[in-house]
Amino acid sequence: MPPERRNRTRPDRRAGARPDRKTRMRPDDRAAGPGGPLQKAAPSFQRKSPARPRAAAAVVAAEEERRLRQRNRQTLEEDKPAVERCLEELVFGDVEDDEDALLRRLRGPRVQVQEDSGDSEVENEAKDNFPPQKKPVWLDEEDEDEEMVDMMNNRFRKDMMKNASENKLSKDELQKRLKEEFQHAMGGVPAWAETNKRKTSSDDESEEDEDDLLQRTGNFISTSTSLPKGILKMKHCKHANAERPTTARISSVQFHPRAQVVMVAGLDNAVSLFQVDGKTNPKIQSIYLEKFPIFKACFSANGEEVLATSTHSKVLYVYDMLAGKLIPVHQVRGLKEKIVRSFEVSPDGSFLLINGVAGYFHLLSMKTKELLGSMKINGRIAASTFSSDSKKVYASSGDGDVYVWDVNSRKCLNRFVDEGSLYGLSIATSRNGQYVACGSNCGVVNIYNQDSCLQEANPKPIKAIMNLVTGVTSLTFNPTTEILAIASEKMKEAVRLVHLPSCTVFSNFPVVKKKNISLVYTMDFSPRSGYFALGNEKGKALMYRLHHYSDF
Repeated sequence: MPPERRNRTRPDRRAGARPDRKTRMRPDDRAAGPGGPLQKAAPSFQRKSPARPRAAAAVVAAEEERRLRQRNRQTLEEDKPAVERCLEELVFGDVEDDEDALLRRLRGPRVQVQEDSGDSEVENEAKDNFPPQKKPVWLDEEDEDEEMVDMMNNRFRKDMMKNASENKLSKDELQKRLKEEFQHAMGGVPAWAETNKRKTSSDDESEEDEDDLLQRTGNFISTSTSLPKGILKMKHCKHANAERPTTARISSVQFHPRAQVVMVAGLDNAVSLFQVDGKTNPKIQSIYLEKFPIFKACFSANGEEVLATSTHSKVLYVYDMLAGKLIPVHQVRGLKEKIVRSFEVSPDGSFLLINGVAGYFHLLSMKTKELLGSMKINGRIAASTFSSDSKKVYASSGDGDVYVWDVNSRKCLNRFVDEGSLYGLSIATSRNGQYVACGSNCGVVNIYNQDSCLQEANPKPIKAIMNLVTGVTSLTFNPTTEILAIASEKMKEAVRLVHLPSCTVFSNFPVVKKKNISLVYTMDFSPRSGYFALGNEKGKALMYRLHHYSDF
């Protein structure tokens, strides 16, 4: 036989197991029947491939496993009591014949998604595996009964009754009735209650902002942080020095920069410290300086020292509050002043400025009390003050000029004429470095922009305060630069509080009918503007509580 013929008629060994040699026959041979003739086999290219024995074996194995599980389940069912079998039949149904039916019922019908939601395959798989919501096995009849609300015993609900028969309503009916009452009061359904309404125009941004505002909650009504003008809410408290009364003139009143303490000093040779509570103001300590009527007393910038000068002495007293020691400075080397009276402490606590005679003012080191240098202006020096950054000194002269000096180089940076002033009496700078206030002998207070005072030869004031008619001897800004206190010691009740930045005077201070302020010689604000104090010639340190400021 040719090799080609042998290869074409060789059976396929991959299709199944190899038959026995004795019973092996050509696959092309087919028996027609018992005793019948043999039929010729069809060519190999016309034969159909036989079924795979592996698939048939898998079907047989699955059927055998199903029969085994059914036999085991019947064995378990025989051991269960009748009550348990009845309960399982109620919950799961009759699934004795087919467990797959139970699994399909528990899994629930799958809804075919028509549109692509854009979710990832992981999210879709998670949604498919999420168990469906099951129906309740039983329903409680009491849950279906609607709870009735009594309308007669409630005075608010009684007005909503349309007739006498509506003495009781269900919750749903009461909700509808309340909704009707609300719409009747509002004149219809308000726009914010229409949840289905959507904005179609994107041009009206203000309406969209209103919608965003109404969709969230919060405290939208709060007290303004800025001080309003017109009326200043304040309360007259007990005198700061009520526990140590005196009839001598109060020359200095100042609040401690770090503690809730106020210092009161006067011509009675005493410096007293009081605890500020607005009710009793208990006394902490009094320091008596013999034959030393105090012209001015002041805290150091850190609040650890108290400096005091007299009306007729060149001695400077320094009281160390931590050590409790009183240190007199009798002579400063290089300082030739016969009387030391007016002085200023720099805000950073580095320098001490002493006003002398003949236009001189001297710069001392606050730490060592040594002379660093002297500066001179034309005419008599009336008042001086540091800038908020302690880098410049503003000095007001007796001829109405204002000088600006650099502290480090001790050179004059600018000089300008205070508009309308014959000669100056007082000067002050704001804490934020924005304003400079100059008080003159005619009762006018000019408020300047601090930048214009440094750059212009003739700066124009922002506002001229003309509420006083006598010389302005005291000027004080509050720490937030919202109030400027002005006063004159030449006339009783001559004190005003000016609102900034409007530069208008508060109309409710002082109360002229009471006339309890008298002549004002000194003023000060607490570190956070909660209190305002002033001293008069009757020995009283008046104190007021400013309600706009919550802290001391």
